Amino acid sequence: MAAKFVIGKKIRQERPEDDIPEALKTSDGSRASWKTLSNQKSRHMSYRGKMTLMFAGVAATTAIILIAVLGVNWEAQFMSYTRSNMERYASVIADGLSESYDSVTGWSDEDVDRTIQSSSISSEVGVQVIDADGVIVYDDTWSRGAEHEAAGEASNAAASSRSKGVSLAPTDADSVVSHEIVDASGNVVGAVRLWAFGSDALLTKGDAAFRTTSYNAVVYAGIVAVLLACVMGVVVSRKLAKPIKSITSTAAQIRSGDLTARTGIVGDDEIGRLGETFDDMATSLERDLKLEHRLTSDVAHELRTPLMAMLATVEAMQDGVLPADEEHLETVASEVRRLSRLVSAMLQLSRIENGTTKFNPEKTDMIRLVRSVVEAQEQLFSDRGLRLKLDVKTNRRELFCEVDRDMIRQALINLMSNALRYTPEEGYVVVSVSQEGRDVLVSVADTGIGIAKEDLARVFSRFWRSDASRERVSGGLGVGLAVTKEIIDRHHGFIGVESELGKGTKFTLHIPRVQERTPQLPGDEK
Repeated sequence: MAAKFVIGKKIRQERPEDDIPEALKTSDGSRASWKTLSNQKSRHMSYRGKMTLMFAGVAATTAIILIAVLGVNWEAQFMSYTRSNMERYASVIADGLSESYDSVTGWSDEDVDRTIQSSSISSEVGVQVIDADGVIVYDDTWSRGAEHEAAGEASNAAASSRSKGVSLAPTDADSVVSHEIVDASGNVVGAVRLWAFGSDALLTKGDAAFRTTSYNAVVYAGIVAVLLACVMGVVVSRKLAKPIKSITSTAAQIRSGDLTARTGIVGDDEIGRLGETFDDMATSLERDLKLEHRLTSDVAHELRTPLMAMLATVEAMQDGVLPADEEHLETVASEVRRLSRLVSAMLQLSRIENGTTKFNPEKTDMIRLVRSVVEAQEQLFSDRGLRLKLDVKTNRRELFCEVDRDMIRQALINLMSNALRYTPEEGYVVVSVSQEGRDVLVSVADTGIGIAKEDLARVFSRFWRSDASRERVSGGLGVGLAVTKEIIDRHHGFIGVESELGKGTKFTLHIPRVQERTPQLPGDEK
C-alpha cells in the first residue's frame, strides 16, 4: 500500500496543470475576446479569381446550351433535310422509270441502269426498284453481295455484271425512303426505295462528316469563348478590383490612425459614388475626431477655470490668508453655480444631439410666443441700461408655426442673452418676427461689439468665444449658440448671422411653418 501511495504521489507531482489557477483552466460563456486584424493574405480565392471563374462559367454554360439546342433542334432539322434529299432523288428516279415503263414487257435491265445512272445519285446511296407484284427488279446490294462472296477476287467487269441474289437492303421505315412509280395511265406499276450504305439514318458519309464537323466547330467555338471569357474576366475584374483594393487600403490606413488617407475615386457609377461617399465619411470622421479633441481640451479648460478659482479661495481660507466670511464664500458659490451651468448646458446639448430630448412640435402663434419672451426679459435689459424692442414685420395678427415651444423659447433666450451680454449700455436690442415664403423668421439684432468676419463660421462651435468677449467679465460659457443651432436643426431650419465689428450682430432663425413628419427617434419615447 505504501508503494502504491508513493507511486501515486509521484505521478501527482508530475502533473504541472495542478498548479494552474482554476480561473485560467476553465472558461464559461461570459468570457469575451477580441483580436486585431491579421496582415496575412487570405487563403481564399481573390475577387479577381472569382470574377474570372464567373465569366468562364457563363461562357461554358452558353456553349453547353448551344450544343444542347443543336442536339435537339438542329439535329432534327438536319435529319429532315437529308430525308428530303433522298425523297427528291427517289422522285427523279421514279419519274425516269415511269417514262421507260412498257405495259407489256415492263422494264429492261438497260432501261433501269440508264435511268439510275442519269440521276447522278451518289455511290453511297443504295437503290432498289420493285414492280407492281413486289418482285425486285433492281437492287444495288446484289452487286455488293457478289463482290463480298468473291472476297475481292472479281474484276470491275464481273462486279458490274449483276448477279441476282438475296437483297441486303434495310427494311426499317426510318432507314429507307420509298416513292411510287406511276405510268402514263396513272397506275402504280412499282416503287423506288433509297437508303444510305452503312447508316441507319439516311446519312451519307458526306452528311455524317458535315454533321461531325458542325459539332466540332461548336465545341471549338465554346472553348475559344471560355478562353476569351477568362481573359475578359481578368481585365474586367482587375478594373473593378482596383478601386475596391484602393478603398480597402485606405480603410486600413484610417484604422491605423492616418486620418488624412483618401481613395481619390470619383465617378458617376456605383464604384465612383462609393469612393466619393467613403472619402466624405473619412473627412467627416477626421473632422469629428478633431472636434472631439478640441472639445476635450475646451471642456478641460472651461472646467479648470472655476475649479482653480474655488480651490485657490478655499485653500486661502484654510491657510488663514483669507477670512471665511460671506464675501469669499459667495465667490466659491458663484464659481460652483458657473460650473453647474456649464455642466447643465453640456448635458442639454448632448441630449439634443443624441435625440434623447423629447421633441413635441405644436401649432403655435409665433408672434404671441416671441412677445411673451420679450416681455419676460424686458426688465432684465432695462436694469442693464439697454433698450429692448419687439418689431412685428407682418400685417397678420397671428402667425402660426409648428414648433416645440420650450425649445424655441430657449433658443430665443440664448440669442437675447448674448445680445444682453455683449451690448454696451444705452445700446439697442431689437427682436423681430416676420414671414418669408414657408418660413417664419425670428431675429435678434443688437448694437454690441460685433464679430469678426473670419470668426462667423465658428460662432456655433462649442466653447467658442471671440477674443473680445473672452476679455469681458460678462463672457458666457460658449455653449448657448451651439445649443441654439441644434434646436433649429431639430426643427429642420437654419440660422443666419450678420455682424460687423463695433457696430453689432444680427442672428435670424429660419423655422419652417410645417414640420416634416419623420419617424420618432428612440429617445423621443422617453
